Amino acid sequence: MTDEILRVRGLRKAFPGVVALDGVDFDLRPGEVHVLLGENGAGKSTLIKALSGAHRPDSGRIEVDGSPADIRSAADAERLGIATIYQEFNLVPELTVAENLFLGRPPRRFGLVDRRAMERAAAELLARVGVDASPRARMADLGIARMQMVEIAKALGRDARVLIMDEPTAVLTAGEVDTLFEIVGTLRERGVAIVFITHHLEEIPRLGDRVTVLRDGRSVAEVPADTPEDELVRLMVGRPIDERYPRERADAGAPLLKVSGLTRDGVFEDVSFEVRAGEVVGLAGLVGAGRTEVARAIFGADPYDRGTVTVDGAALRGGDVHAAMEAGVGLVPEDRKGQGLVLGADVQENLGLVTLGPTSRGGIVDRSGQRDRAAGIAAKLNVRMAGLRQEAGTLSGGNQQKVVIGKWLLADARVLILDEPTRGIDVGAKVEIYRLINSLTASGHAVLMISSDLPEVLGMSDRVLVMARGRLTGELPADEATQDAVMALALAANGTEHEHPERSEYEDGDA
Repeated sequence: MTDEILRVRGLRKAFPGVVALDGVDFDLRPGEVHVLLGENGAGKSTLIKALSGAHRPDSGRIEVDGSPADIRSAADAERLGIATIYQEFNLVPELTVAENLFLGRPPRRFGLVDRRAMERAAAELLARVGVDASPRARMADLGIARMQMVEIAKALGRDARVLIMDEPTAVLTAGEVDTLFEIVGTLRERGVAIVFITHHLEEIPRLGDRVTVLRDGRSVAEVPADTPEDELVRLMVGRPIDERYPRERADAGAPLLKVSGLTRDGVFEDVSFEVRAGEVVGLAGLVGAGRTEVARAIFGADPYDRGTVTVDGAALRGGDVHAAMEAGVGLVPEDRKGQGLVLGADVQENLGLVTLGPTSRGGIVDRSGQRDRAAGIAAKLNVRMAGLRQEAGTLSGGNQQKVVIGKWLLADARVLILDEPTRGIDVGAKVEIYRLINSLTASGHAVLMISSDLPEVLGMSDRVLVMARGRLTGELPADEATQDAVMALALAANGTEHEHPERSEYEDGDA
């Protein structure tokens, strides 16, 4: 008999051209939080998919309660008491909350779905995770944070003994993270074993017991959760990272991007600023401040009612993405999978999306040129892949982000808008992206960076603009931009305090 509820030994899984898992060992005890840590592409997602029945291992073994477990499907995992909450939610937007919670297993009465019983049970599950949503609410009408909590409630409703949580805090504010951690604490008291995946190193000592570090598909270390962050980083990337925010400031040149009086009624109002050549300007603010909406308006993806956007002295036509691209503006969106990539297309095709038209001759695509340019930029960005023909959707998050940025580098975008450029990306890949930002500004490009990671904003910006309730509330030079100063501006609008300061996503940045 073993004290471990779950044991993995020598697990191996290979895909064409890639060994994702190479002899991984891992175990889990009842009532503990075991953190799974590693760079993007280290094998974390493949491991949890093997445990949840989405992937079949090539070799090795999985044991549950000391006995071999043959997990061929999600149904097999569920029968063993294993539930997984993925980064991409497994929810049906058009169904109600109650229907999602009991999808495939609704309570029945006389052979028919007993909606009253289902909604009562759904209300009890929602109360357990602190979600203030009606069981009859349409899932699509809930925000991302509440969707995350519904996923957790769904797992609890299936009486999971093992709960796997893949980046559950990536889309949550600090207050919502606190609520999630309280739920995790309650679950561990009930004996539920939890596998917790995160890139936010400061979260690990708050809730973890042990940490297993994966690197290049191998389990390279098991350490206590209170291991210093620098040591965790060294184990993850195989080398020490001396500087987390390696900003190399260049002399600012003439304004490349100028925004004047930009207004979209009810969304943002009278937004004015400029970004100079060689400069990184950070755009900070709380959830709902209007940062992303301003970025999309500048790029022409969304309309605006008043104001002007000027690039290198020439006014842009509003609501026209093509005009923005021709003027040299690029946007790396916060939703890289939904808006930044064609997941079913390969790496080469994604890298060439922006330059496909300009490099064609007589309507004929320059395929060899596209291939050569894609190979060059993929090598420059150190994209980890089996080859240019690998589907973008099968890359790790960090490598997907490099591809999204790479297509704009190939287009030589002079003004690059980065919206949450490192969300869901490990510390090693973050530093690579920061160095890429340095190379852009050193060559005279202008960067507008939106981030919910306040230390990142402070560490990489030459100036910080702060928004609250759709308005710019202040500008801070780098030497005056402190967390307190930014928060004071982020919580202020028209001289009043923000109504919900406890929901700030800046309270616990990934420092």
